[in-house]
Amino acid sequence: MKNLLKVILLLLLFTASTYAQSDDYTKWIVRARGIYVMPSEGDNLDGAQVNISDAIVPELDFTYFFSKNLAVELILGTTKHDVEVEAEGDIADLGHVWLLPPTLSLQYHFYAGKFKPYVGAGVNYTFFYGIDEGNLVEGMDYDNAFGFAIQAGADYDLNEKWFINVDFKKLFLSTDVEVNTGEDVLDVEVDIDPLIIGVGVGYRLNW
Repeated sequence: MKNLLKVILLLLLFTASTYAQSDDYTKWIVRARGIYVMPSEGDNLDGAQVNISDAIVPELDFTYFFSKNLAVELILGTTKHDVEVEAEGDIADLGHVWLLPPTLSLQYHFYAGKFKPYVGAGVNYTFFYGIDEGNLVEGMDYDNAFGFAIQAGADYDLNEKWFINVDFKKLFLSTDVEVNTGEDVLDVEVDIDPLIIGVGVGYRLNW
């Protein structure tokens, strides 16, 4: 997994540098979105199901075009998720955790008049912070983790500068969680794998 991520990152950097040297066309755009983040249901823990709540938050992204079609996007946003364990109909509160998942994607843009769809793929590194373990365990520790992402979306021009945007991302992300129950320390691998749906506005910068 780590080797695959390294290969993807190297391809991103190589492609970016190649187009930056061979094509004089450059353009910056910035978007502000509202995003709905839907994690998967997590992993089983000794017959129990780990549940991670959805979140709705603002997000900011910057996109740099190496050519008319090829661009790289960096998204910035942070989300808070409640964590629960469900077993035999009972639900135990494991507090909450904040995620900061900066994601860098290489995109290919298409053009159909004012409608401009795109697809992309890239790498992600998620920081876990602001951990509240709740009242049932003595401590929880989430490992920061690499993942990768796929993306599809579209811009629709309102005028030469402003446009509206719809964006879908799927992050493939797992983290190792250390749970201190007070009597034992449990190591659990949790698949978060969120689907992220975003809607917002964008602005073109002629830098």
